[in-house]
Amino acid sequence: MLAKTDWAQLIPHAGTMCLLDAVLAWDERSIHAISASHARADNPLRGPEGLHAVHLAEYGAQAMAVHAALLARAGGVESARPGRLVSLRDVQLSEEYVDHLDGHLDVHAECLYADEGGAQYAFRIEHRDRLLASGRAAVIHPES
Repeated sequence: MLAKTDWAQLIPHAGTMCLLDAVLAWDERSIHAISASHARADNPLRGPEGLHAVHLAEYGAQAMAVHAALLARAGGVESARPGRLVSLRDVQLSEEYVDHLDGHLDVHAECLYADEGGAQYAFRIEHRDRLLASGRAAVIHPES
C-alpha cells in the first residue's frame, strides 16, 4: 500500500481536491486506489444536495493521474507530463448521490492505450463490491 504522502506531490491535485486517500496496488497497466472523501463535508465537488455520482469520473481521472505519475517515477522521470482530460465515454452511474455511503470507495483504472501524446483508460468505482460508476476517459499531454 502507498500512503497519500508517497505520491500526492506527483500530481497537480492538492488539498481537499486530492480526492484519493491511498493506493492499494498498481502495476504497469492498472491501479487500485481507495477514498473516503466522498463522504466528507469539505469535498470541493459536493453540492447542496450532496456529492452527485457524476463526480466519480473525477475519482477515476485522478487514479489515472496517479498511475501515470507512478509509472513515470518508476521509469526514472521526476514527474509525469501534465495532462488534460478531454473525453469521457460510456459513463454509467448506478446511484444519483454517493455521499451517504459509509466506508471507502474502491477506485480502479486500467490503461488501454498510452503514448507521448496522451492516454486512454477504463475506470470503475465500487462500494463494497457494488459498481457505482464506470466509463472510459482520455487525456492529452499538451505541448508546453
